[in-house]
Amino acid sequence: METRCRLAALSVLLSALFAPSVCVISPKQIDPLVYEEQLLWVSGSQGAVNTYRIPLLSFSPKGSLLAFSEARKFTHGDMGAKFIAMRRSTDKGATWSPTTFIVDDGTKPDGLNLGAVVVDEEVGSVILIYTICFYLNQCFPASIMMVESKDDGLSWSPPRNLSVQLGIKNFAPGPGFGIQKHYEPAKGRLVVCGHGTLEGDGVFCILSDDHGKNWFNGAALKSIPYNQQKRAQDFNPDECQPVEMTDGSIVINVRNQNSYHCQCRLVVRSLDGGLSLPVEGLYFDYTLVDPVVAAGALQKDGVLYFTNPANKQHRVNLTLRWSMTDGKTWENQAVQIWAGPSGYSCITSLNSGSAEDRKYIYVIYEKGHKDYWETVSFAKIHLFGGQ
Repeated sequence: METRCRLAALSVLLSALFAPSVCVISPKQIDPLVYEEQLLWVSGSQGAVNTYRIPLLSFSPKGSLLAFSEARKFTHGDMGAKFIAMRRSTDKGATWSPTTFIVDDGTKPDGLNLGAVVVDEEVGSVILIYTICFYLNQCFPASIMMVESKDDGLSWSPPRNLSVQLGIKNFAPGPGFGIQKHYEPAKGRLVVCGHGTLEGDGVFCILSDDHGKNWFNGAALKSIPYNQQKRAQDFNPDECQPVEMTDGSIVINVRNQNSYHCQCRLVVRSLDGGLSLPVEGLYFDYTLVDPVVAAGALQKDGVLYFTNPANKQHRVNLTLRWSMTDGKTWENQAVQIWAGPSGYSCITSLNSGSAEDRKYIYVIYEKGHKDYWETVSFAKIHLFGGQ
């Protein structure tokens, strides 16, 4: 058995012929290296777009890499008219298609907010969830919207308003990815989590058990005081990234908006497929210091990866961390992806079962020299490249 495990480790490093599932990855094997990096969007450089922000990244069921961002037309601020921009790669990020705009909200003063990408592997579709009129600025009510691609991101359905099913409420998905559960309970369920208004904030999840045809409201972890103006250090969970663990639970890594208890991340767990988030399972991850920002998380081959600007005060120092214990502890080693201004990030990987795809994760993030919203950058990271 010892010989087989050594050969399995060698297969990860040298693309040998043994299956990647022969033995579990050890902490000593993981030594990430930023293998390739390229800019996908540069703010202010393309036509009618002032700023690109809120990057999302996911592989399609057919193995194409899809990158999305908010293309803010007139300002770098959160409000205002936007496109949803997309670029597509069929060679795992080596080359990319030109930018296409798959949603256009016109000239709305309170335009769309992106959102979460959800891959339904069972039917081969890619779903984007976003919201419009989130800030209720010269418009009412807020609406939760959905577009879907069934042809590998080449075309998209007309927008569908999910508020007809979910009720009228302010809900901002992600930003990041939603999940399709691979384990019981609720295997096959689509789970998208996000947050509410700044007053009625908290972590909320919407769920679908029929591949996005119908949606219903799931878990809610409300802010305190709820629907009231917040003060510094109030309990105010905000933007979040859900990840399914191998035991079927959903771990949600959460932005601690008002720095309640610490300048670090909140973590909550659902044991029932996203129907509830018991407060008894909430904890503060003191290792994951955070300047109040959306972060990336990904579970791959029993390892939990996390990206954020690792700084208590400023959005700088985008850092990759990893945990062999489902986030209970983190390895002492970490990799700095970018030292300078950096903001929101999202992680993905291709789980094809091949030794080659086991070696890489992919990160998209906001990157700048003076301000973090200057560009959106894509990094391919070799998990064993530093050895």
